[in-house]
Order: sequence, then C-alpha cells, then structure tokens
Amino acid sequence: MPVQRAAAWSWRLLVIAACVTVVVAAVAYLKLVVVPVAVALLLAVLLAPLASWLQRRLRVGRAAASGIAVVALVVVVLGLLVLAGRSVVLGIAELWDQAQQGVDQLLDWLAEGPLQLSTDNLESWIEQARETASANSDTLVAGALHATVTVGHVLAGAVIALFCTFFFLLDGRTIWSWVVGLLPRGSREHVHQAGRRGLVTLGAYTRTQILVAAVDAVGIGVGAAILQVPLALPLAILVFLGSFIPIVGAVVTGSVAVLVALVTHGPVVALIMLAIVLAVQQLEGHVLQPFLMGHAVSLHPVAVLLAVAAGSFMAGILGALFAVPLVAVLNTVVLYLHGHDKFPQLGHDDHVVVRPRAHPVLDRAIAQMAEAELASADEGSVDLGDEPATGPEEGAATDLDDARTPDADPGEGREK
Repeated sequence: MPVQRAAAWSWRLLVIAACVTVVVAAVAYLKLVVVPVAVALLLAVLLAPLASWLQRRLRVGRAAASGIAVVALVVVVLGLLVLAGRSVVLGIAELWDQAQQGVDQLLDWLAEGPLQLSTDNLESWIEQARETASANSDTLVAGALHATVTVGHVLAGAVIALFCTFFFLLDGRTIWSWVVGLLPRGSREHVHQAGRRGLVTLGAYTRTQILVAAVDAVGIGVGAAILQVPLALPLAILVFLGSFIPIVGAVVTGSVAVLVALVTHGPVVALIMLAIVLAVQQLEGHVLQPFLMGHAVSLHPVAVLLAVAAGSFMAGILGALFAVPLVAVLNTVVLYLHGHDKFPQLGHDDHVVVRPRAHPVLDRAIAQMAEAELASADEGSVDLGDEPATGPEEGAATDLDDARTPDADPGEGREK
C-alpha cells in the first residue's frame, strides 16, 4: 500500500509539473503580450476606485470615467519622468565632474594605500580594458541594437497595457463573464466566487505596495536631500519604482544613493546615507511588511522572500515584480476552493451572468429539422398551383374548404 500511494502521488506530481512547465514556457514565449496584460490588470485594479468615484459622485459615464482614470495615470507618470529628467539634466554635469574626482582619488588610494599598486600597473589595466572593448566592438554594437529593439518592445507593451487597462475598466465584468463561461457549468460559480476574492487580494496588495514604496522613497529621498546628495529627487523616484519588488528592490535602489553619496561627498556622508537606507529598510521590514503587507496578502515574510527569489530566477526583474501578487492571489483562490474563505464578508449574492445553457449537438439537430420542415412547406405550396383544385379529387377540394375565409358562406361547400 505505501508503494502504491507513493506511485499514485508521483505520477500526479509529474503531470502537474509537466503542465506547469508548459504554461511557463507558453508565458515566456508570449511575454510581449502577457506582461502588458498583467500590468494592465494591476493598473485596472488600482484605478477602479477612481473610476467608480467619478461615476458615483460626478455622474460621469462609464466610458468617460475609464478614459479619465487612464489619462490621469499617464499624466502622473509623465510628470514624475519630467521632474526626474529635469533634475538629471541639471545635475549630471556636476555629478560627472565629482565622479571623475572620485575616480582620481580612488586611483591615488590604490597607488599610495595598503595595496601599493604602481601607476604602471593601473595604466596597463586601463589599456587592457580599452583593447578588450575594441576587440568586442561587434558585441557592443549588437548589444546597442538589442537595447534599441527592447525600447521598441517597451513602447509597444505600454500601448497594449494602456489599451487593455481602459477596456478592463470599461468591460471588465463582461470579459470575466466570457472567461467563466468557457468552464464547465458545475464549476462556474465556484470559480467566480474564488475570482472575486482573488481580485480583492490583488487590490489590497497593489494599494499596500504603493504605500510601502512611497514610505521608502520619501525616507531615502529626504535623507539624500538633507545630506545634499545630488539628484535626490531622481533617486527618490528610482527607490519608489524599485520598491515594487518587495524586500529586494528598495535595497538595490538604496545602494545607488549610497554610491552617489560616496562619489560626491566621500565615505563619511556615504556611511550616513547607508545608515538612512538601513533604517528605512528596518521600518519596512519590521513594521510595514508584517502589518500592512501581511494583513493584505496573508503571506509570511519568508514566503514573500522565496517568491521574489524564485520569480527573479525564472524571469528576471519581471518575475520578481509579479511573483508576490501571483502567489498571493493563488493562495486566496486555492484556500477558497478548499473551503477556507478569507473574505466571508463578500458573501455569495453576486452571480456571474454567462451564456444560456444549451447543447451544441442538440441545437444543431433542431436547426436542421426546422430547415427541413421549412423546405418541405415551400415545396407543398408550389404543388397546389394558383387555381383551386376541382374534379374527382375531393381531398384537394376539402383542403381548400378547410382554408376558406370566415366571410364565405358556410353552406356553399355543401351544395354538391
């Protein structure tokens, strides 16, 4: 018995693993479409309260409210990019001069410090780096072309994401009904109720992550501004965007602020900047993540970290970005399907409207029978002719008598 049970579990696990592998491969192959749709879903969940508020308070139509919400999102994103770009343009010259001075100081320390590296050694290394760059010029050109193609893909993905976001806000219920209608009848209601709860989890994750990212960006940005680190605003925006990757993103983007402080103001200011980054990370790790994020998605910090690690290993930055919301939604859906409702307050009164129940084979047979009856009726009307039937064929005359109009004399047919 134990061997049979182990064998039964083994082949089932192998089938599940094969299905997951096929799904992951299909997603990787269609990532240029799947990723914008996933981003659009997150944006739609984020903008849904704004669209609902516009419809409820300002009496705006559903299409207009969806369009206004999408336009507001575009304006906010472009505004942040313009502010960051302006700060970068104004401060990049000073930062470049300070970076050159920092490199010179680093070379002097390497030559005069504990390593005692001679100038000849440093110059030989620089010359080797130049020769390597010249030898791999084709690779560099190919990389530049690849970067250009990537920028084109990003722009196309942004257009797809905005387009899908608008229609998710406008016809999200209809699209969901169509998807649920593809499933067997017995599972439609369960999937619909599980999907409602998964959508609530996704919305809670999105709003909570925005709050956490804002706290990280404000803390590190204000610290950089107090220390007079150049490009404080672009660094804050970079931290805000990077914080959407839980735990890891803020650490990586915060290290950029530390490096800028090191280049511009030396090691003392860099250490202070590092202390500020670590303090913000402690606030996020011990206060925001356990209480806010843990309550929103009901995931342990270890599960969050493992999800980010697995997602980044499988799909890089995009995998790290979508790993936590995907795991959170799956956790909510699977628990509901197994009898544990995380959101009992939602109830079960909301039912999805799907296509009417029908049987394709039966409907096709009924349609064929109706067409055959219609064709036979047309043929029968042609056989009767234009004039009434007369003569010994009393059956035809009787049929005409049956079809006689009410205005005719009822005794006329009995005069024979």
